Amino acid sequence: MAKLSKEELMKQVSDMSVLELADFVKALEEKFGVSAAPIAVAAPSASASGQETPGETAPEQTTFNVVLANAGANKISVIKAVRELVPTLGLQEAKALVESAPKDVMTGVNKKTADEAKTKLTAAGATVELK
Repeated sequence: MAKLSKEELMKQVSDMSVLELADFVKALEEKFGVSAAPIAVAAPSASASGQETPGETAPEQTTFNVVLANAGANKISVIKAVRELVPTLGLQEAKALVESAPKDVMTGVNKKTADEAKTKLTAAGATVELK
């Protein structure tokens, strides 16, 4: 068997599906008796000691939760907007969600989706927060 270069191996791995990659990692763990579980190492950073290094910025948030803070006066419009955003909800589930505000409408969505949801819900008369 020909030896693969790092680049060739990385290409092979990047072409795998998630399930294939999970099986591959499991096989590596079994063969070499190791674990690929992430290990948190507590290392002091410049910002932890109160000193911020030049050019250092906080990591940008990539996933958001869309939280319905208040349904507002026009609950019917807000319920319709919620049903547009989450088509798996029935009328009763959407109504219960709106009436139990503050409540998460969408969780773990990207910034574009979160902004679109906030715009729709705000236009319907709701108060929305992105977390």
